[in-house]
Amino acid sequence: MRPMRIGLALAYASAMALVAAAAPAGGAQPRCQAGVLHPVGTPTAAYSAAAIGATRTYRRPGGELLSVFPRLNKLRFPTTFSIVGAIVNARCGASWYRVKVPVRPNGVVGYVHPGDVVVRKVTTRISVDLSRRTLSLYRRGRLVLTTPVAVGTPETPTPIGRYYVNQRITVIDPEGPYGPAVLGVSAFSNVLTGWADGAPIGIHGTNQPWSIGQAASNGCIRVPNATLLRLFAAADAGTPVVIHP
Repeated sequence: MRPMRIGLALAYASAMALVAAAAPAGGAQPRCQAGVLHPVGTPTAAYSAAAIGATRTYRRPGGELLSVFPRLNKLRFPTTFSIVGAIVNARCGASWYRVKVPVRPNGVVGYVHPGDVVVRKVTTRISVDLSRRTLSLYRRGRLVLTTPVAVGTPETPTPIGRYYVNQRITVIDPEGPYGPAVLGVSAFSNVLTGWADGAPIGIHGTNQPWSIGQAASNGCIRVPNATLLRLFAAADAGTPVVIHP
């Protein structure tokens, strides 16, 4: 998918309806209200931001530093954020992006400067139903795949919330416990605090196919290997992942 440089692209995607509504009468050129935070994304499209280099995230625009991320993470995958808002300037260009940040605790948001990231449009969405133990993939709002899955046990539950795919990993041993590939999710276990890297949650295959449909994992979502390959091929980094009870 071709990357978009920041600026009018996101403003048009998220804020132009508001700008048009505020346009003066008589067909004059509409103006954006500088410094206003506009929501980004629709039910059928989301936007991700990939780090160009070492990228600082802030608790508020130009304020306290939240964290610094390298261009590539430990697994050599580009650091990716999910954009949920844009503060625009008077020319309708983005001056800051409000993003979901893949750190503990779950749900942290921060701000990144537009010059530090490259933006991509994402039209896929993943929904995980824990009670039914199913995963559904949507593309442009249309259901394209549904599969039974294994979810976390009562002792190590899969965390509920709104996350996104923040890395894509091809596994060396496709017959191993993670199957052929892993979609890393920007969520962490709420109970496993001593695990490496904070106990991140992933959507992956399995060498225990009998566990599918069960509450059997440490919080990750296990998918049948053949289905996981289809899911992996379709879900770009930045794909929203909604996990609900």
